[in-house]
Amino acid sequence: MKGSQVELWLVWLSGFAFISLSLYATQRLSSLKDHTRTFKNAILDSTSLNAFDSRVLVDTNIDFTFLGTPFFHSMVAKSRSYTSEISVIIDSETVILSGFISTLNHVYQLDHDWLLVASAQNVSSFPFHLDESGKHWQTDNRKRMNVQELQKILQHNWQGKHCCYSRMLMVWNNKDAPLHSGVLPPFLYGKGTHNNWLIHEAMSSEFRFVFDASLTITSFHLNEEDDFSPTHGNSSAVDIENRSWEYIGNSHIGANYGSFFYSEANFTSLVKLLKCNKQYIMVDTKKNIVYPIGHQGAMNLMKEKVIPSWLKENTVYCIDRLNSHTKSLDCSVKDQTKIPSILELPFSLESLLSITSDKTKTVILTVAGYSYKDMLMSWVCRLRKLSIENFVVCALDKETSQFSILQGIPVFTDPIAPSNISFDDCHFGTKCFQRVTKVKSRIVLKILKLGYNVLLSDVDVYWFKNPVPLLHSLGPAVLAAQSDEYQNQGPINLPRRLNSGFYYARSDSQTIAAIEKVVRHAETSGLSEQPSFYDTLCGNGGSNRVGDDKCVEPETNLTVHFLDRDLFANGAYQDLWREKNVKEACLKKGSYIIHNNWISGRLKKLERQVLSGLWEYDPSTRMCLRCSQCIKQ
Repeated sequence: MKGSQVELWLVWLSGFAFISLSLYATQRLSSLKDHTRTFKNAILDSTSLNAFDSRVLVDTNIDFTFLGTPFFHSMVAKSRSYTSEISVIIDSETVILSGFISTLNHVYQLDHDWLLVASAQNVSSFPFHLDESGKHWQTDNRKRMNVQELQKILQHNWQGKHCCYSRMLMVWNNKDAPLHSGVLPPFLYGKGTHNNWLIHEAMSSEFRFVFDASLTITSFHLNEEDDFSPTHGNSSAVDIENRSWEYIGNSHIGANYGSFFYSEANFTSLVKLLKCNKQYIMVDTKKNIVYPIGHQGAMNLMKEKVIPSWLKENTVYCIDRLNSHTKSLDCSVKDQTKIPSILELPFSLESLLSITSDKTKTVILTVAGYSYKDMLMSWVCRLRKLSIENFVVCALDKETSQFSILQGIPVFTDPIAPSNISFDDCHFGTKCFQRVTKVKSRIVLKILKLGYNVLLSDVDVYWFKNPVPLLHSLGPAVLAAQSDEYQNQGPINLPRRLNSGFYYARSDSQTIAAIEKVVRHAETSGLSEQPSFYDTLCGNGGSNRVGDDKCVEPETNLTVHFLDRDLFANGAYQDLWREKNVKEACLKKGSYIIHNNWISGRLKKLERQVLSGLWEYDPSTRMCLRCSQCIKQ
């Protein structure tokens, strides 16, 4: 008996390692940006925390927004990579006092796939702390408190109307059945909307037995009022510090992904787990059915409907207790939050620059329309994998803006961007392409005038490492640009060989004056902005060329530095895209980037990049690919 009990503990305790995803996700926020608020560590009672010890691990390989908020869907997906039989997600500000281990010991016996949820009580105060050993709760006067005394104090301070399912722990067994059908939307972790959505979908899919263990697991969190009012219009950095983004993101998702659950779902109807006369039972108040959970092997919950003799005398008391708890807990989701039907982009360009730029005041800019949203995400995922955070996205349309918000991307809109952008016919040489490219130089000029250096990178540029330190080291009054020359030998600054899809511009007077000339030239040109860059800075026919890799614009004295193609390869250079292993071939050259240009058509461009292995995004799950999922390393 002792041997089997120890084995049982080891099986489900290993699953508790997934808690680390939640803990790390919230704890990491304090170190990302100064504006990010610090989260408290999760506190478990001594019977829990001490038991886990080395079984708890930290896994950083999940997706975050640019403000450091973890994605709930990424955390859930990550749990599938573990071999443990039980996964647990718990908010780091939740304190578990009792009942957690004993509850899991009993539900582990169920022979059906299950999802357990337990709502944490919201209390107004908790004037106790753990002693130095971390095993006992005590007052400021060092008076030791037992769990029973703490539970009475919690009941006295319980703010029941705020409890509901906004903060909860979620536990499920890892067998064959998924948690729900379909794809989990990109919810931001921390506001509770993802909890309600997942519960509803798990119940609707009927893959798992879903039940509420709030009465057998004693947990709580301190009542800290959050600002649930969405911010409309432009927002300052102060708004960002108040973290209104989390709620806006979740609200936006709720408005687009199954808003039906706000009006239909009433989670107080969940099957409840109770401990009655030292025995665990499940009560379905809607169907008036009691399911016992015994110690004599697995019980089939879907068939067992007989109330055992030991429970008859206590059933009325237990059910009355349950009804009293349910009555005091109005968890109708639509009463918790009011979801606006239309959300405006909350951030201005100025506010984004102030929180995303690096220590050199450099920001990486890309411009994208909705037809390139998947390539945009692959570009973003690659930068995230390289731990590059100083980037912003200029959205050419409302759809791209909304999509980027859901993905946690720092995005702003261009108010005068062309509105008639073709989905499939906006590649090089088309009228659509010409209109779109002229947006880029105008936005770059605006950022330069705000005092920030800019690295402009198209979304079809794949990054192997961060080029900003190298480009910034070239000094002021130097515009570093990729060469589009396809010949392996000879000058790389020949006429019209400046690629305006990847260049670095400093915020100095010479550069600003030169970019102003480019923008004016592009406004009157019937071509794209790329010829305007070369003709303005290098002169018609290359009259301002200096050597084989530079130009000097005479009026502003700006130097144009054409970048080494081994380090900054274009799409035609040495047929690198035709290599069997493109990544390996580029890394041998020490490449920083390779541009997926010199190919016509969006679909052909996508196909080439995906098949080459230089692809970082899975559209089916809306998540960045992990190394185990990559086509090539």
